[in-house]
Amino acid sequence: MSAAPAGASGAATPAPLEGGALAMGTLALSLATFMNVLDSSIANVSLPAIAGDLGVSPSQGTWVITSFGVANAISVPLTGWLTQRFGAVKLFTWSVLLFVLASWLCGFAPTLELLIAFRVLQGLVAGPMIPLSQTLLLSSYPAAKAGTALALWGMTTLVAPVVGPLLGGWITDHIHWAWIFYINVPVGLLAAGITWSIYRRRETPTRKLPIDSVGLALLVLWVGALQLMLDKGHELDWFHSGEVVALAVVAVLGFAFFLAWELTEAHPIVDLRLFAGRNFLWGSLTLSVAYGLFFGNVVLLPMWLQQWLGYTATWAGMAMAPVGLLAILLTPLVGKKVAVWDPRRMATGAFILFALVLWMRSRFTTGNDFTSILIPTLIQGAALSFFFIPLTTLTLAGQPPAKVPSAAGLSNFVRITAGAMGTSVATTLWQDRAITHHAELVEHLQPGVAVADEALRQMQAGGLEPGQALAQLDRLVSQQAYTLAVDDIFLASAAIFLLLVPMVWLTRRPPRRAGAPADAGGAH
Repeated sequence: MSAAPAGASGAATPAPLEGGALAMGTLALSLATFMNVLDSSIANVSLPAIAGDLGVSPSQGTWVITSFGVANAISVPLTGWLTQRFGAVKLFTWSVLLFVLASWLCGFAPTLELLIAFRVLQGLVAGPMIPLSQTLLLSSYPAAKAGTALALWGMTTLVAPVVGPLLGGWITDHIHWAWIFYINVPVGLLAAGITWSIYRRRETPTRKLPIDSVGLALLVLWVGALQLMLDKGHELDWFHSGEVVALAVVAVLGFAFFLAWELTEAHPIVDLRLFAGRNFLWGSLTLSVAYGLFFGNVVLLPMWLQQWLGYTATWAGMAMAPVGLLAILLTPLVGKKVAVWDPRRMATGAFILFALVLWMRSRFTTGNDFTSILIPTLIQGAALSFFFIPLTTLTLAGQPPAKVPSAAGLSNFVRITAGAMGTSVATTLWQDRAITHHAELVEHLQPGVAVADEALRQMQAGGLEPGQALAQLDRLVSQQAYTLAVDDIFLASAAIFLLLVPMVWLTRRPPRRAGAPADAGGAH
């Protein structure tokens, strides 16, 4: 599995770009990366609008997020093979153009089923874009300026999560949610055009290699079955449904066959032997669980704000956007110091900050004002800056240079898959806990209970019919139930982040290299 492979042959490396070509090349690659990362966050605040327009529940609307994530994760392992088969420049340009096409189709989708199908296509073609943008960017700069190139690339991936919720919210409220996909069309066409004009004479060498088609088919089978089971489980009452049981069986058997095949295949699509390394095992496991927790909560918060606190998509986006402010300020420092400081201490600090943020959110009530919701989001930016780079450094530490692309690709695959699954688990648990809290609250509001009778009397005195008063009371109970449920998820997530701290210390510290540049990428 390769994240950003270069040509396999011994062909001469092209000379670095200069002047206007370097500036335009950097701009084009950054635009494509920005568009890709933006698409993973821009839809979060638009989910209620998408679900409402397409006539589905908000929990079904989250499939728009998870389908993209799973498809994106599955396509990552193919990057290395496709690059060596077609060349980095052709593959990157076609990935961007197909991403534009898929985005345009997403905007036109009249049903949830078609939207999910086009999001799957979008995720599949997006896989090679980010690693290849790094590859082409590094080939554009002299080796001495590699750190500068990666810092520029890394800032792009940090700015997009700030812009995503703001832009997505404004577009949803003032135009239509379809335009969160349509805006990719001009950006993508511009990025593809500039990239092809500058880099087409800098194509990487190609060669025909065997592909592990059986391993790829098994990967798609078990990951797809598991994600479908998580997405549809709540709707179908979990293992009381034959469909959910069948999906679980397919996922388990598919995973078992996948393990057996990949461990014996000469050219595996996923090099599972990497997990034999102590740092890779514990680093990738910790990174993936933490990312699943983080991403699940990132999707949950704007849904709660819009469904139960009356926020518009714009205001929900404003509540989410500050997460990138401290990240943008602190990430250059982290990138500079990760080779000097102990990355295990940095990751530990990140997890403690995440736990603090989620504990603060677990105390949210329906009476919280905008500022009190904003403060934890702002703090979370500091946690993010000390999260990705140190954990990626720990995960890849000790790998021989020839194995680093495969290790980076496998780590990204596991992380992105965990993010999609974290979203499904978080939204399912939210619904389940809300049902439990609703039942508990209703027990105290039966007819004849003074509080319930007084509330109904005041509503009817205000002009509501008895049926309307009961419906309004049920709405208030549901609002409290879903708020208590989201608090439960936040508190449990905070506890899990603290439990992850010892796992970080199961890794070995990489050798200290004063002044060594660190990869600024890794946030996406």
